[in-house]
Amino acid sequence: MRMIDLIEKKQHNKELTKQEIDWMIKGYTEESIPEYQMSAMAMAIYFNGMTKDERSNLTMAIVASGEQIDLSEIAGVKVDKHSTGGVGDTTTLVLAPLVASVGVPVAKMSGRGLGHTGGTIDKLEAIPGFHVELSKEEFIKLVNKNKVAVVGQSGNLTPADKKLYALRDVTSTVESIPLIASSIMSKKIASGADAIVLDVKTGAGAFMKSVEQAKELAEAMVEIGNSVGRQTMAVISDMSQPLGNAIGNGLEVKEAIETLKGNGPEDLTELCLVLGSQMAYLGGVGNSLEEARAKLEENLHNGKALEIFKLFVQSQGGDSTVVENTDEVLPKATNKVEVQAEKSGVISTIVADQIGLTAMKLGAGRETKDSRIDLAAGVYLHKKVGDSVTAGESLATLYSNKQIDDTVKETIQANMHIADKAEPLKLIHEIIQRKN
Repeated sequence: MRMIDLIEKKQHNKELTKQEIDWMIKGYTEESIPEYQMSAMAMAIYFNGMTKDERSNLTMAIVASGEQIDLSEIAGVKVDKHSTGGVGDTTTLVLAPLVASVGVPVAKMSGRGLGHTGGTIDKLEAIPGFHVELSKEEFIKLVNKNKVAVVGQSGNLTPADKKLYALRDVTSTVESIPLIASSIMSKKIASGADAIVLDVKTGAGAFMKSVEQAKELAEAMVEIGNSVGRQTMAVISDMSQPLGNAIGNGLEVKEAIETLKGNGPEDLTELCLVLGSQMAYLGGVGNSLEEARAKLEENLHNGKALEIFKLFVQSQGGDSTVVENTDEVLPKATNKVEVQAEKSGVISTIVADQIGLTAMKLGAGRETKDSRIDLAAGVYLHKKVGDSVTAGESLATLYSNKQIDDTVKETIQANMHIADKAEPLKLIHEIIQRKN
């Protein structure tokens, strides 16, 4: 088999076989296939796409390139959730204990943030003492005992994907649906999940800017998951404005706790219930999404989900008094600045990615992989799209342990538009299930 023949085959829009894809990914991972040939293949895929079989075979070839986590010792259907990333995306902190509270095991492997997209691991580390480095034995033991544990991603999962992603980044082939879908799904499958729920974001703060793009990606990933034996569903959710009110690690932990107390922002609460009902249903709770949701709502309001969160934090070494004493336990910023509205009206748009970038500049995110995060830094929004505001009223509060200059305030004001009226935003655009 020769790589040049496979490149030519794909250039002519012909289907690659499983054997050809397996050989190609193995060779690329082991460096017997050079970068320049894989670049040519990535470009051919970018322009010609891949069939359903090719996408599934590519995904499983990437899975086979490294370690695969065996979670068979955990009782029940292990359900994982993946978000394509956004601003203020606190869902995992709420979903993990909420879904665990109805008896579905959540064995979650999460990553760190880069740029304005926050990482669940960084958020959890805002809780003093919380540690994400667990042995496989400890991880399995905790999930069997508490139905929930969250750890950092293994460095040995999907090495082919790491190489391919770096290549795509420098060859302008990142925006290829087959390559994005196989990248995301390979990590979820290698992590040992039995069932997968996908939160595909769309809007200004998301990678997929249009609903049509997000739907195409969601359908591709659902098809891959189900074709390789993982029950998979997806939600297309809006990221035209930040989710919830808090953007920043410690701030988002506080917001997650408030949500688990039943006092969270309406949009964050609703999205967690939509995603959670899919996770619970796939995990065997109820005979429909509606029944699964009813059980989640019950545990959100009777305090059971909050108790599971407290147990989860305590079991991983964290200070569980954070639930009762949030302001005292979480890190505090030395600088706090209010951003006032310059005129009266209604918030018509909030440019999510710009708000996220502002939070990153305050210290809440990483500009490079080596950047140090300020766990107390971030932005708290007092107004969302559709809210009325009067001149001089606070739009947002900025937190940082470094000086906050006027240009940061001006960026927030420039990206929270005030008009005479606002069009309501749709939080859930579509739910994607397997097509028969």
